[in-house]
Amino acid sequence: MKVKGFYVASIAFLMLLILLEISRIYYIMPFPGSQREESIDLAYWLHQYAGYVRLLLLVLAAYPVFILFKAGSLSSRVVVGISLALYLMVYYQVNYRMSADQMFLQPTEVVLASVDSSRIDRKKLVVGVVLQGVARAYPIEIIGYHHQVRDTLGGEPIMVTYCTVCRTGRVFKPRVDGKLDNFRLVGMDHFNAMFEDSRTGSWWRQVSGEAVAGPLKGTMLEEIPSQQMSLLAWIDRYPHTLILQPDKKFLDAYEELEQYDEGTIEGGLESRDSLSWKEKSWVVGLRAGTTSKAYDWNDLLAQRVINDTVGQMQVLVTLEPDSVSFHAWQRDSLFFVWKEDQLFDSNTGSRWNWRGQCVEGQLLGAKLEYLQAYQEFWHSWQTFHSRTQRYEPGK
Repeated sequence: MKVKGFYVASIAFLMLLILLEISRIYYIMPFPGSQREESIDLAYWLHQYAGYVRLLLLVLAAYPVFILFKAGSLSSRVVVGISLALYLMVYYQVNYRMSADQMFLQPTEVVLASVDSSRIDRKKLVVGVVLQGVARAYPIEIIGYHHQVRDTLGGEPIMVTYCTVCRTGRVFKPRVDGKLDNFRLVGMDHFNAMFEDSRTGSWWRQVSGEAVAGPLKGTMLEEIPSQQMSLLAWIDRYPHTLILQPDKKFLDAYEELEQYDEGTIEGGLESRDSLSWKEKSWVVGLRAGTTSKAYDWNDLLAQRVINDTVGQMQVLVTLEPDSVSFHAWQRDSLFFVWKEDQLFDSNTGSRWNWRGQCVEGQLLGAKLEYLQAYQEFWHSWQTFHSRTQRYEPGK
């Protein structure tokens, strides 16, 4: 009976060790159900203290396992041996193979090319950034795999991020408490990528730049304005732009995202729902003060120009003729219409370009104020803007 007790204790402790390792990865990776729970505090606690719990369980398991291998039956030793091997396998998978920063590696070098020497198809989508008059374009299919790419633009270090499961990009200054820091991909929360800073170990949400767990919880990274559009449209605005090139070591990984831009990629996490207001429907989201609003991509494709009011702000949301490059501006009292693939205000009949500038007519030289807007899956925008409004045509 005494040996049987050691057998039960050995199995119990080994199963607890396996459960510990699985729990660590379950709450920060897209397993069924895990991303829909409010479990970030538990996930962070496991991340911080799993080592101590693991050590305690190993100490508790050591003696009964030793006694069992010394005095137990052959069948009990085999079962415990298999359980121990299973734990070691799970430990290796969770801590190495399934670790987010090991699954999605950072580029070994950041290679930038001029327009003439770039190998990127100009139909591809990019996240574009301008600082101190210097323009850069970062193809989504590249940063989508890496989740973040570090660069220096106009003398300022930047962190260009993209979450393919939320379908949205953000650009931040990678400074924590004013000090330059490094970030690693640690997992996700509510299907959004999370990064961990190297100094405090806090977890930062990609979609907002907010620290959601750790010593700096509630702190925000400073966001840098960015735009998403086709590379061709970006080059039209910034012909001297530099363009991020593929890292040759990750060509196979980039190829897996080849159809991501169009939303035809296979896989439930990243593919598009072509119907409106479904979890994986595309929307354009923007904020005006404390009010946020989402515009369904199908409505934008159909109307091309949407004159709307968000909070107290009159806004214009529009789509270029390429059907992928979108923009949002403050329109003040102007009302805009789409005519022959061009943008006009009906107040004066003036013609405007896709930079928000009046290029012909009574308002020649006027410029609309740019509004930060994002393309995003509806489930993501709704999750992180719980009180968001929805644009409904005709209302």
